[in-house]
Amino acid sequence: MSISSEDKARLIAVAEAATRKAYAPFSGFRVGAAILTESGNIFEGCNVENQSYGLTICAERTAIVSAVAAQGGEKMRIRAIAIVNEDQTPCSPCGACRQFIWEFGRDAIVLFYDSKGLQESSIRQLLPHAFSFD
Repeated sequence: MSISSEDKARLIAVAEAATRKAYAPFSGFRVGAAILTESGNIFEGCNVENQSYGLTICAERTAIVSAVAAQGGEKMRIRAIAIVNEDQTPCSPCGACRQFIWEFGRDAIVLFYDSKGLQESSIRQLLPHAFSFD
């Protein structure tokens, strides 16, 4: 699966805007994410921290939950997701988010920054042994 340069640029722009909405009073690490669904819709998400760090939710999962709430879990499928932070420092999805992305987009393209700049990978590359009942 691939996405156009225009879609990549749109996803990055939406994700960058979402960083400004993040609630990160403890770490100061503001993350934004944007997903492009197979139906062509874009949903954003930001990280939301909690004093009990285990209750913190990542930007990727916030975006996915928003899309599921809007489109219904059985219908929503991810084509691509972009993850950024305010400083454009390395920021690939955590393990929990990788599994969450896999659940809704087994062929999803993942855009994120690493030490070499913007990277594009598939969720299959990032999570080669994903958990699945099938």
